[in-house]
Amino acid sequence: MSSIIELENLTKNFRKSPAVNDLSLSIPEGAVTAFLGPNGAGKTTTIKCLLNLQVPDSGQAKILGCDSRKLGPKQLQRIGYVSENQQLPSWMNVTQLLDYLRPMYPDWDREFEKKLLREFNIPLKTKLRSLSRGQRMKAALLSSLAYRPQVVVLDEPFSGLDPLVRDEFLHGLLELTEVEGWSVLISSHDIEEVQRLCDRVTILNRGHLELNESTDELLERFRKVTVNFPDSKNLPAGLPATWSDFQVSGRTIRFIDHRFHTTTLPEQIGKHFPDALTHEVQPLTLREIFVVFAKSFRLPNNPPSQS
Repeated sequence: MSSIIELENLTKNFRKSPAVNDLSLSIPEGAVTAFLGPNGAGKTTTIKCLLNLQVPDSGQAKILGCDSRKLGPKQLQRIGYVSENQQLPSWMNVTQLLDYLRPMYPDWDREFEKKLLREFNIPLKTKLRSLSRGQRMKAALLSSLAYRPQVVVLDEPFSGLDPLVRDEFLHGLLELTEVEGWSVLISSHDIEEVQRLCDRVTILNRGHLELNESTDELLERFRKVTVNFPDSKNLPAGLPATWSDFQVSGRTIRFIDHRFHTTTLPEQIGKHFPDALTHEVQPLTLREIFVVFAKSFRLPNNPPSQS
């Protein structure tokens, strides 16, 4: 599978503080990739470097095989971009906005535009400045999709949307990505929503890459484990590095297994907890897995284990 986005040793500093630090990353074509990380992780800066909205200090960002610093009309006509801070011409209404944009995109699909207008249910004659935030975000998404871009980049598209509008936005986006087969990079703190969309998960922390793998593989290898004992139990030394987030409560020990396997886990429990009575295993949501990483980011000199 070819890569739609490639970052190689990408670095961007602000006042000598690194926002993106020697970041190398490849995102495959045709995938919906969740771009996650705590505040200040470097997600928005990475996206802006990728789209030539900011110039990296060193390294390289490529999208559609083109160096981001050389993006021209030919490439931009194949990229859709929606940001929570996107500025729309507030004096226009939706009809005027679409009339203004349409000539810029040779592949603009009028029938597709009409379909999106029906699905998003946006008032056509109301000035953009008078629309709700959710309606403006849907207008921005519509104007970025009607020309059928090859890759769509979304930076916090759900920010500030009420639950109903968020669900409508997400439903429309999910249907479109499945039907159109677009490559999508979506940065969001709404991880429950993102899980419904994404094929892959990328996690940044302080400008560094912490994880990049398929959603299915990630959800498969993380488990919450509860071990029960006949008496009160203290945590022994020498436990596997792939176990974390230990909680000791009387006769119970709970932890997260980063490399769960149905065969090896019972063997490991027998080795490290020979007096264990029973153990229970539960899957984690993407949000719960992200929290495991986020907790480890706060620990000095203790990056999250990927092994």
